[in-house]
Amino acid sequence: MIFRLFASLLLLIAPASLSACTEENAQTQEAHATAEAVSELPLITVHKTPTCGCCNAWIDHLRANGFEVEAVDVQSTTPVASRLGVPDSMRSCHTGEVAGYAIEGHIPADDIKRLLDERPDIVGLTVPGMPLGSPGMEAGGQTQPYSVFAIERDGTTSVFAQH
Repeated sequence: MIFRLFASLLLLIAPASLSACTEENAQTQEAHATAEAVSELPLITVHKTPTCGCCNAWIDHLRANGFEVEAVDVQSTTPVASRLGVPDSMRSCHTGEVAGYAIEGHIPADDIKRLLDERPDIVGLTVPGMPLGSPGMEAGGQTQPYSVFAIERDGTTSVFAQH
């Protein structure tokens, strides 16, 4: 009789334990998949002036979204932006490089990820100026609409995303 009671308890407990193990295994696999996706993002090198706080805030945004970032302090970002083909009218306060693309200004990480997924034949992306509400330019909840532009090989631009 004790044996039957024990066997009945095992039949009740085993499915719940198995279910918990399966759920835990699924969560572990999901965490590993997320970690692998993050580790697949390429390094972004960001050229910025040493005292720019909004540049550091943008770098924090990139890191929070899974990018590894190397920050390089320079006296001026103009030579880097010129070398990468960013038109003067499309400049901002920092210039990044990722996977052969120029990344100028406060571009959201999701737009950079889209660029890396789609791999268009362009120079890179830019958010000219420093629009309020863009990553790194959060100022007391104030926002303004802004566009992320694709810089074409001939120097012209087209809208890549709007925020």
